[in-house]
Amino acid sequence: MSYFPEVPTARYEGPSSENPFAFRHYNATEKVGNKTMAEHMRFAAAYWHVMRNGLSDPFGAPTALMPWDDGSDSLANALKRVPVFFEFLEKTTIPFYCFHDRDVAPEGATLAETHKNLDRVVDTLEAHQKATGKKLLWGTACLFAHPRYAQGAATSPSADVFSYAASQVKHALEATHRLGGSGYVFWGGREGYATLLNTNMKRELDHLATLLHLAVDHAKKIGFTGQFLIEPKPREPSTHQYDSDAAACLNFLREYGLLDSFKLNLETNHATLAGHTMEHEMEVAIAANALGSIDANRGDTLLGWDTDQFPSDLYLTTNIMLRVLKSGGFTTGGLNFDAKRRRESHEPADLFHAHIGGMDAFAYGLKAAHRIVESGKIARFVKDRYVSYDSGIGAKIESRATSLEELDKHAQAIQPPTLQSGRQEMLENIFNAQIFG
Repeated sequence: MSYFPEVPTARYEGPSSENPFAFRHYNATEKVGNKTMAEHMRFAAAYWHVMRNGLSDPFGAPTALMPWDDGSDSLANALKRVPVFFEFLEKTTIPFYCFHDRDVAPEGATLAETHKNLDRVVDTLEAHQKATGKKLLWGTACLFAHPRYAQGAATSPSADVFSYAASQVKHALEATHRLGGSGYVFWGGREGYATLLNTNMKRELDHLATLLHLAVDHAKKIGFTGQFLIEPKPREPSTHQYDSDAAACLNFLREYGLLDSFKLNLETNHATLAGHTMEHEMEVAIAANALGSIDANRGDTLLGWDTDQFPSDLYLTTNIMLRVLKSGGFTTGGLNFDAKRRRESHEPADLFHAHIGGMDAFAYGLKAAHRIVESGKIARFVKDRYVSYDSGIGAKIESRATSLEELDKHAQAIQPPTLQSGRQEMLENIFNAQIFG
């Protein structure tokens, strides 16, 4: 049975194609440098957006047409969604997927029944993975949607809520391991505060670190060797979230002795909400050798909330892929389309248009980024800009082999320094030339 009979399998047809279901730039087997496009980008689909997002917003009811879904939160309905999702993966040629535990399996009447529901759906996911060759990029637990997590999960003032969260993490981690997931993500959707008047921040941060350490310990017990990831996000829905941006997450990991076990899963829209660019967040992570994976989307700078739009900005995708290349490329991570169609794009075919467009945008960005790297012009300019630190007093500064006394003598013995131009506009012209080359 086909759930998308009107949609053909997407194929590469080249830039001149007018087929709305064809790739114009993404050619999975084409080599860019020493890797194929598929190896460079490791695309993944988000189960929560493809299968569970009804396209509601704070002011309107769901609009998405999902004829395969009866609208119930039953186990039977959850099982019906699985073959639909894998047909979607097959027709888009996306090789990986990601999920939260509650995306794929519903809550039961008891916690034990909830875990049984997850096990049952994982049976079906495992069977479809074996039949299709599709793989799990990462899994995670939904520790933010249920009312019990209204005041946090690991950071809840209730030890019983903490225990519920820990139970979910245990079973979601085991499901991820069973399905061969490359990683496991923590996103603290409710790990923050609405007001400091009722908050003991130190205790909450200690408790959050405890849950992460417990997860690392359990991974060793069950033999899970995938990469643990933290996904930064500021404020929404809390006044402040502890995982507010890449720098805050890295500081937290260092403080609690977790940096060896975790890397970052960065999302473009979260960078926007934090007041950063995605390239800024990636540079912060790369500097700490902590770039793990990417949620590929974009936000709307005119809106102060998480719009999760599909990436179509070629400057954005080029900047992202430039940093992916700079970091040496993905190992366990990839580009997960944590993106949803607009509420007006409610037909099933729109799911395909959105993902095909995003894959094309990243393919174009990959090729442009590779041209920028190959030309070497920007890299040489940056290297030359810091040449004064390669020898003499600069080398001493970098190696911390100097003192304020020595620097004082050096400064008094030289002519007042003059600066060379930063050539921002020239570099932007070089960047543009490669994008449209």
